[in-house]
Amino acid sequence: MANIIISTSLKPEGSKSLTLAKYAQEYAGSQGYDFKLVDLKDYDIPMCDASGSYDHPKVLELQGIFKEATGYLVATPIYNFTINSALKNLVELTGRTWSGKPVAFMCAAGGNSSYMAIMSIANSLMLDFRCPIVPKFVYGGPGSVFEDGNLEEDTQSRVDELIDTLQHWSSVL
Repeated sequence: MANIIISTSLKPEGSKSLTLAKYAQEYAGSQGYDFKLVDLKDYDIPMCDASGSYDHPKVLELQGIFKEATGYLVATPIYNFTINSALKNLVELTGRTWSGKPVAFMCAAGGNSSYMAIMSIANSLMLDFRCPIVPKFVYGGPGSVFEDGNLEEDTQSRVDELIDTLQHWSSVL
């Protein structure tokens, strides 16, 4: 079973959180870790309506992938001081498959003031689905992710550390 890196940005191109996710997958592979990248853009999932949306074929596909996961690394953009709606919707549709598995976060933001933005989703995962939350996360503010798709050196080392931590947690939990 693999850890899953989930890129939740729906931006057609130039997504900084997807850049973080791709770097994380590359680093994980260089260490011999099994991390699979799931790009939410590749799944046309419906909005959760507390009814038929749970039976949508793409939702069922994601539930199957997530059910087999050993842990999750969520890469999300921060908009208006919170996570994007795509991540919230994803958790609503697939949250039960996350139960008891460790979750880590990487955020891409346009400013330095939203570093607590993931707390609402972290609390939900922790309380609703009993997910252990890796307490140190990567917050990529201005200058962390370059237009050419590279990461600032300090950001790289923080992503490396986060991957190593999630790999350890998912192997012992």
